[in-house]
Amino acid sequence: MLTWILGFIILIVKLAAVLLVVLFIAAYLVWLERKFLARLQIRYGPNRAGIFGLLQPVADIVKMITKEDTVPDGADKALFLIAPAVVATTAMLMFSVVPFGPDMTLLGHRIPLVVTDLNIGLLFVFALSSLGVYGVALGGWASNSKYALLGGIRGAAQMISYELSMGLSLIPVVMMSRSLSVVDIVQAQQGHPFIFFQPLAFLIFVVSAMAESKRIPFDLPEAENELVAGYHTEYSGMRFGLFFLGEYVHIMVFGGLLAVLFLGGWHGPFLPPLLWLLIKIFLVSLFMIWVRGTLPRLRYDQLMTLGWKVLIPLALINILVTGAVGLLVGF
Repeated sequence: MLTWILGFIILIVKLAAVLLVVLFIAAYLVWLERKFLARLQIRYGPNRAGIFGLLQPVADIVKMITKEDTVPDGADKALFLIAPAVVATTAMLMFSVVPFGPDMTLLGHRIPLVVTDLNIGLLFVFALSSLGVYGVALGGWASNSKYALLGGIRGAAQMISYELSMGLSLIPVVMMSRSLSVVDIVQAQQGHPFIFFQPLAFLIFVVSAMAESKRIPFDLPEAENELVAGYHTEYSGMRFGLFFLGEYVHIMVFGGLLAVLFLGGWHGPFLPPLLWLLIKIFLVSLFMIWVRGTLPRLRYDQLMTLGWKVLIPLALINILVTGAVGLLVGF
């Protein structure tokens, strides 16, 4: 009984620590994006709130909390209020299966540096990712606004389409590691990261992850020149902030998944394992920000063509080639 209670306490502490760190990093990822894009566009970015604008995320949070929280007339109030929480919560919960390092020992007890090591960790991630679609679709539908509804429909279609290519891109990784556990996949990369063996799967996953997180050049659900702000047009205050937060948590989640599935996770020379993982997540996040400042937005027909006619066929071919090589080589 005592062991069960101690294990439960450790689980809650790990979950709280991960959520707090994720929220803190997500807030300053916004600052990093604004400063980095400003440098790309030869301007300053935030530089008034604190040294180098470092207190700008705090000012943004205060602004969101103090703004009036409005609900449009005719909106489905219950769904309107719940939708932002669905987007942010599902994004944060994905981190519960991301391993931050090898197991450590404390007071004679082995403590895994992951909230929970599920033997179906990848399926858990995709289940939560599919639930995030509901937040986008419900936010657009419940707002009683044509612009928001069109943005929600676009968002749902885009996320469902690119979930297929993302899932198919990871099947070769599962075949090579012979496990759906994220921890086992990292352990299988102890010698060489999977990016060397699966460059095509890596590329498909990167493109699909950017489309899933609705980042430029795939931000069609929020196309301001057509749909004002898309599915969150009618939101204000902290509920808009939750949609905003969900986007940046998604960047970190997909950065973490990319690191543990293709870049070797915590493995690396000289530096501590946790630091290696954080460096890889940071570099992936920086790449996604750089793409936003470089590429123009796609048209919607180009977006869907890329997903259905290019990425999905390539992912299927990659699965067949991986299976054939596996039979020949015997991995």
